[in-house]
Amino acid sequence: MRFGFLAFCLGLLLAFSPLQAQSLRILALGDSLTAGLGVDPADAFPAKLEAALKARGHDIVITNAGVSGDTSTAGAERLDWALGDPVDAVILELGANDALRGIDPDQTEKALDRILTEIKKRNLPVLFAGMLAPRNLGPDYGKKFDALFPRLAQKHGVLFYPFFLDGVAADPALNQPDGLHPNSKGVDMIVSRILPITEDLLKQASSK
Repeated sequence: MRFGFLAFCLGLLLAFSPLQAQSLRILALGDSLTAGLGVDPADAFPAKLEAALKARGHDIVITNAGVSGDTSTAGAERLDWALGDPVDAVILELGANDALRGIDPDQTEKALDRILTEIKKRNLPVLFAGMLAPRNLGPDYGKKFDALFPRLAQKHGVLFYPFFLDGVAADPALNQPDGLHPNSKGVDMIVSRILPITEDLLKQASSK
């Protein structure tokens, strides 16, 4: 009888034990490059990054909060909604549409600063992905736009991946016919290059 009672108590402890591991929850906030415009959902950046991390033994769930067409300002305006569910860390990828539309880099910087400030208030680690302006916008615009990303990364002390499309931009074999959005192979390239620093993000999230 005594053994049965102890077994019952142990069962209750296990059922409600906080020791049960919970997957790390990562929010990928971005534009069409995150959303996966033009590729199957399983080939979108968040899905492929999640699969790559799981293959390396990480217990992780990445939520795709990419919205095609979003500028940095649009991303800032929906930030509270995107962070509505509990998360452990954020991957931030915005700015490409700002450059394509020739938006004043000061406006882009202000919006991204607002996003990073709010995420910091929530004590969430961030992996901030930078962007480069198309060269056809002229050297002055490019210089001003390109510089805002490392400056913000340094200001907020976040993990920084300088160019989200590194190794993919301008390569026809890795992009869709529009020349702007990566195809499945292009997403694979992005994932392979960003994977090491993403693992650093997971370390930060795990140590909170």
